[in-house]
Amino acid sequence: MTMAAERMPAPAQTDWVAIAHELAPVFAARAAAHDAGDLFVSENYADLKQGRFFSAGVPAELGGGNATHAELCDVLRTLARACGSTALALSMHTHLVATAAWRWRHEEAPVEAMLRRVAAEEMLLISSGGSDWLSGSGTAEKVDGGYRIAARKIFSSGCPAGDALVTSAVLDDPAAGPTVLHFPVALTAPGVRILDTWHTMGMRGTGSHDILLDGVFVPDAAINGRRPQGKWHPLFHAITMLALPIIYAVYLGVAEAARDLAVREAARKRDDAAVQSLVGEMDTELTAARLAHASMVHIAATARPGPETTNAVAMARSLTGRAVIRTVEKAMEVVGGGSFYRSLGLERLFRDVQGARYHPLQEKVQIRYSGRLALGLDIDG
Repeated sequence: MTMAAERMPAPAQTDWVAIAHELAPVFAARAAAHDAGDLFVSENYADLKQGRFFSAGVPAELGGGNATHAELCDVLRTLARACGSTALALSMHTHLVATAAWRWRHEEAPVEAMLRRVAAEEMLLISSGGSDWLSGSGTAEKVDGGYRIAARKIFSSGCPAGDALVTSAVLDDPAAGPTVLHFPVALTAPGVRILDTWHTMGMRGTGSHDILLDGVFVPDAAINGRRPQGKWHPLFHAITMLALPIIYAVYLGVAEAARDLAVREAARKRDDAAVQSLVGEMDTELTAARLAHASMVHIAATARPGPETTNAVAMARSLTGRAVIRTVEKAMEVVGGGSFYRSLGLERLFRDVQGARYHPLQEKVQIRYSGRLALGLDIDG
């Protein structure tokens, strides 16, 4: 018997994007109700969990779905066309998993146990990155065996269904100075409380409530990273490279949904020269968004984290953000006064896409970073 005949066939790779397309109509049918009632997309999350989407980005060697970074972006883009809130909340878990998987593959980072738990349990991770970034937030006080954490973490997307908050706090280290500690916290731990704060203009179904950490004990063994406060660290170059394409895939999907809706509505006035021009403008903006986002996905697949990679991805993030917002604005113009009615759904897409303004690195921060890098200045200045 030959060696080839003895080999077991490789397991079939899941077509995650195809499954997302199957779920999309179901999510689209629920989107308006979630938006109108500020309701977390709990039913959609149950469907995602049943479909094992929370472990899609975990390497197959660790029991996960082995989806590539590009596939994860396509999944989120597809889901966002149906329900922006579901896709955006999922993107926050997804970028944590994707970053951990990349670090496991490329840096031998000690993240295997967490990734195996995600795969085995469909454990849902909640990010506090939107409220922390380089500076961190909250305080860590050294006590016997660990730290006491006091913090309030905003933008904690998906927390109503979450299992663990992946977060940080600032220790006033007498030797090293202000030091950001990184650690996970179970959402069922004593002192952890979700506050009902997510009542917003857009992305109303993400459940991005504040999480209060009131004297939460974190053992020494749970601290998985330390860095100087406010300084760029290799971890954050990796996060920027991997997280921004994932997050902005959502806003690209929202813009694509708005474009398609506008074209359908414009069909009855297709012979109007003004409408033709507006549709052309809209599609030009959408093409700009697609090209900028595609560059981010390509960088994540081919580059190594570092200041130059961060610069390239952050500039593409700004270009994508500008273009998706302009695309939806043009969609509103194409449709005209009818776009003002909630029943059409376009005004929800308009509100949802505004969130593209607020994720790190915000455009003004990116512009200064890019300028300092170009001038040979310290990026931490």
